[in-house]
Amino acid sequence: MGKIRVGLVFGGRSGEHEVSVRSAASIYRALDRDKYIVVLLGVDKVGQWHKLDQKWLPKGAEMKALPSGDKSLVVQEEKVDVFFPIVHGTFGEDGTLQGMFELLDAAYVGAGVLGSAVGMDKDVQKRLLVQAEIPVARYQVVKRGQKIKVDKFPVFVKPANMGSSVGISKCKSKRGLETAVTAALEFDTKVVVEEEVKGREIEISVLGNDDPVASVPGEVIAKNEFYDYEAKYIDENGAELVIPAKLSRDEVAECQRLAIKTFKVLECAGMARVDMFLTPTGKFVINEINTLPGFTNISMYPKLWGASGLPYSKLLGKLIELAIERKRVKDKLRRSYG
Repeated sequence: MGKIRVGLVFGGRSGEHEVSVRSAASIYRALDRDKYIVVLLGVDKVGQWHKLDQKWLPKGAEMKALPSGDKSLVVQEEKVDVFFPIVHGTFGEDGTLQGMFELLDAAYVGAGVLGSAVGMDKDVQKRLLVQAEIPVARYQVVKRGQKIKVDKFPVFVKPANMGSSVGISKCKSKRGLETAVTAALEFDTKVVVEEEVKGREIEISVLGNDDPVASVPGEVIAKNEFYDYEAKYIDENGAELVIPAKLSRDEVAECQRLAIKTFKVLECAGMARVDMFLTPTGKFVINEINTLPGFTNISMYPKLWGASGLPYSKLLGKLIELAIERKRVKDKLRRSYG
């Protein structure tokens, strides 16, 4: 069998554009060239697609001064066996890009249209988790023009469809709440206002399709008010990552069980990182799921699998295998009746 052609899709129109480019740079350097031919497909900030060469992924760089062109899909012109989307945020992690891959009848890494959309929308995501009796923090949703009433502080104000801590604020009193909501509404049409959960911040990586497995848990000890954008992607000293987390055997088993259940309830596939809190009473509370988690050299998802015995390069290979496997299964479905 010849080498597999991997279309690495990165960039995008969301506020997580720069994170995506950093993730893509790490993936590009780690993919085994004995097994894969990498086709770089960059999406600039206005949504134009570009077939790029290696020079567009220097360490830590942002895509700048991309050549102008129309929005024709270069993916249709370039033979690709499997797409590896690492476009974080809206227009990439929310099901829109996955829908395009489905229309192209292509294999692709990560969750499908439904899992991606639900995983991205913190409001709908929490509704499904509550229905499945998975514990989440108390929250309310605010849309443009709506009044907000909060009786208990502190709260976190988050755009409903955004990741990487973009647009998130912590409010300790009513003062500043309206400003925080207005700021979050710059990124989305609805905002989640969520009560703070006191406890340790635990993260787990999940890998698989129908029979997913969970990594060892890790703990994030933020140096700031919370695990913000800088700590996640830029400042290696912005947070202490304890891997594996110092938990009892029963606690490890429980948080892994909850992570896998969350993954399945939200119809995910391929990969996801599940974030949760361990309260002082010993109860786990799910914070959120990330269906296309960060893949930079300091990102939690690959670090957790590394600590579980699956190094970065082999993790990428497994994700590609899962994408191809899922495509084979779907190809066996009947597409006509009669």
